[in-house]
Amino acid sequence: MKRLKQKPISAAALFAWLTIIILFFPGAFASAETQKIADKAKTEAVKPFPIRGFHIDLRIEVMTMPALKAFAKELAGMGINTLVMEWEASYPYEKHATISSKYAYTREQVKSFVSYCDSLGIDVIPLQQCFGHVEYILRHARYSELRESKKDISQVCPSQIEGDKKLFTDLFADMASLHKSKYIHIGGDETRLLGHCPICSAKAAEEGKGKLFADYIAEMCKIVVSLGKIPVLWSDIVLKYPEAVKQLPKQTVYVDWNYGWKINHFGDIGKLLDQGLTFWGSPAIRSHPDNWYTTDWQKHFNNQHDFIPYARKAGYQGMVMTSWSTSGVYGFTWDTNYEVIDMHAIRNVYPLSGFHILVAAYAQSLKQAEPLNPEKFVVQYAQDRFGLTAAEGEKLWKILLVSPNLVKVDTPEDVAKLDSIRKSVDAAKAMMATLTPKDHQKEFAHLRLMLDLRDFYLAFKQVESVYESDQYNREMGKVILPKLKKLLDESKDLNARFAELNKGFLYPDEIKQQNHIRNEKLKNIYEAVANVR
Repeated sequence: MKRLKQKPISAAALFAWLTIIILFFPGAFASAETQKIADKAKTEAVKPFPIRGFHIDLRIEVMTMPALKAFAKELAGMGINTLVMEWEASYPYEKHATISSKYAYTREQVKSFVSYCDSLGIDVIPLQQCFGHVEYILRHARYSELRESKKDISQVCPSQIEGDKKLFTDLFADMASLHKSKYIHIGGDETRLLGHCPICSAKAAEEGKGKLFADYIAEMCKIVVSLGKIPVLWSDIVLKYPEAVKQLPKQTVYVDWNYGWKINHFGDIGKLLDQGLTFWGSPAIRSHPDNWYTTDWQKHFNNQHDFIPYARKAGYQGMVMTSWSTSGVYGFTWDTNYEVIDMHAIRNVYPLSGFHILVAAYAQSLKQAEPLNPEKFVVQYAQDRFGLTAAEGEKLWKILLVSPNLVKVDTPEDVAKLDSIRKSVDAAKAMMATLTPKDHQKEFAHLRLMLDLRDFYLAFKQVESVYESDQYNREMGKVILPKLKKLLDESKDLNARFAELNKGFLYPDEIKQQNHIRNEKLKNIYEAVANVR
């Protein structure tokens, strides 16, 4: 048999072919061992944040102690090493017991919780607000002289510095006595009333609001340092008035909370980082516009996708995921002379019990260098956590994308949008009905309930749009009355499901209160239309 004579391959051609193979088929020359080395190098390239934290908000929806410990254990298993506890009135203050609510833990419970977390490798940092967001303190007559405003009791007056220092020296010392952490978080965010009272207004006019803020926060930091602790504070006001850092201790930690906006939303972070200041970052898994009737899942996933990689690249030393039970803004029932009878949270978000998927996404985001791919994560989570198929995981992702828009019924255009949103939710419910989880059914039941609550709310808004329309009259009341009655009947089932799913997570009275708040407006309209006396 005659052999075909092959033409010799030129060196240039050989190099070109090898280049193509290496570029497009890199595994062709990689042994299993070299692949392991490459994978290890990729893993080691992800330098973990020294502080990998989670913020627990106990302003409303106070978790039971068994639920707190169970959650801490789960977080530890995910690699979390820090908890920031915003106890508020759930804390058992010693000298200032007036502040503590009926849901306050005992001092032994707090000690036990801190010790338990310590055994898990979790540092528990107490968060004690000392400037704004102190309604739960200033509501009491005992502290009324410290109010910046009689009508808005969210903020202490920085000009009442002696009274402020006396109070917060006690509160910080109390926190230090039950927490082993080297840090105390002193809040300091959203001080919207800076320069409000006559004394503060005069100082702000002469020296600026930044100086008013800096002088006060510097005094609070001094108290923390005197206790042998490191002050931690939210960075929004410092970013607005960056000259304030000159008055604060060098070891102060600044927490940049970013829930989905541009990096320099509050001010130029780069300039402060260049000064060698320590920054931690804080995204959110529950924040505006979240409520009992809506969750902006995509916003929270995107927040992790964008902010965590940025913070890692920028050199932040920690990451603390926030989870807000409410807006932190309150309405009040007043008596004469601005005596507070009660305070009511504006926005009641679905409890933390329903957000495991976002907590898990956060843990995953901390472990990888590349940004989290939300859709890919949810599809895989659905398979690993619920035993669903990949196709069913895609359905779950689409369900989470359902419109979270807030709803108004002021104009015909608003009502038209409402109809469109309701249709998208109906489609999501139809998809949800096809999904049957094999594992973690209770967690999945939370997701199902949250979608049903969204649908219930939209159905109510459709009826309310008639009630609030210019054409509404007594005859139309006869038309909407059966619809209102039907919704009230449906609410009983939703209430029962909510109670069952959150049993042991929240206290019974809290569950009862959340169900009441959720249905109060519906009940009020029904009783007005039906003339229930």
